Amino acid sequence: MNTHSRVLLADDHAVLRAGLRLLLIGQNEFEVVAEASTGSEALSLAEKLQPDLILLDLSMPGLGGMDVLPTLRKMVPSTKILILTMHDDPQYLRQALKHGASGYVLKKAADAELLSAMRAVLRGEVYVHPSMTRVLLEDMLPAPQAADKEDAWGSLSEREQEVLKMVALGHTSAEIAEQLSLSAKTVETYRARGMEKLGLRTRAALVKFALQNGLIRQD
Repeated sequence: MNTHSRVLLADDHAVLRAGLRLLLIGQNEFEVVAEASTGSEALSLAEKLQPDLILLDLSMPGLGGMDVLPTLRKMVPSTKILILTMHDDPQYLRQALKHGASGYVLKKAADAELLSAMRAVLRGEVYVHPSMTRVLLEDMLPAPQAADKEDAWGSLSEREQEVLKMVALGHTSAEIAEQLSLSAKTVETYRARGMEKLGLRTRAALVKFALQNGLIRQD
């Protein structure tokens, strides 16, 4: 006899929920038991239905996913909660895992990846979108010594330094290309090469580095 994992969809976009429902209907292992368009609805339905898994969006009207996550964790402790979001900000990832999410998947993820994430968290594993796993690894690694940082910055070419400063200040590749009379592709090359030399992987890490080394000011 087939046993279905009972799933609650919590997202304020009806079109996305319909797409997810269709995706899951095509799988024999999942059953969508309800849909919620707000955090409050998600809380009520979760308490009533006790689903095996909740696909939870972070951005919803009123109470968002991050707001209800701690309550859900206490209310339905045996339910797995998989964050499905457009936010690729490392801070959201850290907060979600801190508050008890079992996984974090970006909405741009392919259907197959979402299904793999759902299966993984239902097995008791923690699933994080591949593009964001490096963030967690960076959190575990010791910060480079100041001398190492200074040496690394000095090893950058003048163009690489110029591009990274502008990236840290929030300029897009297109804006930097226009200001420096370069192609966007060339800007991306300078950015990637400079970040690699500094051992940095995210813009947030670059901003922190730039502030700590006095390359930009926090006004």
